[in-house]
Amino acid sequence: MATARKRQVSLVDTKYYHCISRCVRRAFLCGEDRVTGKSYEHRRQWVEDKLLALAKVFCIDVCAYAVMSNHTHVVLYVDDKKANRLSDKAILIRWHKLFKGTLLTQKYVQGERLDKVEQLFLTRTIADYRQRLADISWFMRVLNEDIARKANQEDVCTGRFWEGRFKSQALLDEPALAACMAYVDLNPIRAKMANTPEESKHTSVQKRINAAKDAKQPKQLARFAGSPRKHMPKGLPFELRSYLELVDLTGRCMREDKRGYIALQTLPLLARLYIAPENWLTLTTQFTETFKGAVGRSNTLDSYYNHLNAKRRTNISHCEQLLG
Repeated sequence: MATARKRQVSLVDTKYYHCISRCVRRAFLCGEDRVTGKSYEHRRQWVEDKLLALAKVFCIDVCAYAVMSNHTHVVLYVDDKKANRLSDKAILIRWHKLFKGTLLTQKYVQGERLDKVEQLFLTRTIADYRQRLADISWFMRVLNEDIARKANQEDVCTGRFWEGRFKSQALLDEPALAACMAYVDLNPIRAKMANTPEESKHTSVQKRINAAKDAKQPKQLARFAGSPRKHMPKGLPFELRSYLELVDLTGRCMREDKRGYIALQTLPLLARLYIAPENWLTLTTQFTETFKGAVGRSNTLDSYYNHLNAKRRTNISHCEQLLG
């Protein structure tokens, strides 16, 4: 039986989560139908556009993504503090970009006066919306439902587009986050859909590389804030340049189909995370095959499972072996 989503999300332990959605009709719904020859590649752009649009509405940042032919990978950062800081009106304005809301929420946004009873119901509604805007289940639900609706309309059919609910993994520390992001960004290369990261269409790494050419970071994605420190600004705890170099070197090794040694001095980010090069290649090519639940070092896993009161603790041996 699948684990309830609330039993997998612990914002006390981590704000980072890896989400995977897979098509029901895997062969061609997001790619090319080998039988008819019809291409559905344009749907990958649907997913990318919707994903980045939702990042502007939800209090959830997109750290990495890859839209493949039959599935999507997304690494998300839940900014619940931002959701709590937003005013009531700001929450409603954001929600109305996705849904109509209620008669009371519409009246409030338009500046109409509400009596005490209406205000009471409005307060409860706003609290619900505030929680939803920092909820990965709602984020993925809005993303996947919109794509499914458009695809079914194009195919003139009904029924499921996605294979059940999306899968999620908690990324509990820096090594897990870095490995998962690199795994996601290198998915097209591993699937032989691209030769280099900059040629990997519909991925976060391509968007980051294009922006980096102008010494910028894409506004739609979570920013790289640099090395972790005591007063850490919001953003990914890595240097952008180091991360891109790491992805490029890893991708090169994967294309050559080698699992050989990569000198630590050429990989400052990898050295700082204390991950052995041979383990890094395993992590970035077999992340979802190796880990079926939360990912992190032993101490972070213990804290995560304790907060969730979980009796069954998966991935312990694999995390100890590969992450130390």
